[in-house]
Amino acid sequence: MSFDHEVFLTFADQLPIWTVTFVLIVAAVIDGIQLKVPNWITYPMIAAGWLYSSLAYFAAGDPWAVGLGWSLCGTAVGLALLLPAYAVGGMGAGDVKLMAGIGAWIHTTDTAYSFAVSAVLGGIIALGMVGWKRSWGKHVRQFFGILGEFRSVRDPEKLAMIAAERKPRMYLLPYGIPIAIGTVAYFVWMGMIL
Repeated sequence: MSFDHEVFLTFADQLPIWTVTFVLIVAAVIDGIQLKVPNWITYPMIAAGWLYSSLAYFAAGDPWAVGLGWSLCGTAVGLALLLPAYAVGGMGAGDVKLMAGIGAWIHTTDTAYSFAVSAVLGGIIALGMVGWKRSWGKHVRQFFGILGEFRSVRDPEKLAMIAAERKPRMYLLPYGIPIAIGTVAYFVWMGMIL
């Protein structure tokens, strides 16, 4: 049996996409049940993305540090995109780390696009949840209250404390679900999944 270089390259190109897809499905199911994305999913996802990127670049003839650098940049982008929502209590830490894990595997540009699709989808789901509960007034007041906090409170720690106090009164969206659906939809839309 001979080594087929083209099959290997296709597999190497698809491995990050299928790995992220599988992990996101598992995370979405757990988040839907427990309203939490556990660390035992996010931390290994991030570390494995760093390792894979380093090895993939090295196998392609580039320095492993280049692959690790792109993976670290993707991780930083994933974190940065959801940290503001986490800071105001609109997002759990597991969701932020899940997005960082996506960045570790698919790097910066694709992470930003998958986030954009996930954010739109998350907004649609959130509006649907509010409509289903018929609680428009409560959520509009809450939204403007949060905007007011941003304008008047300059201390991030105080904003986090206010957000923690508000969280038990909020209708929570397991955001791992829109992240999973949005990211996989982006993969399909871009023809990244074979």
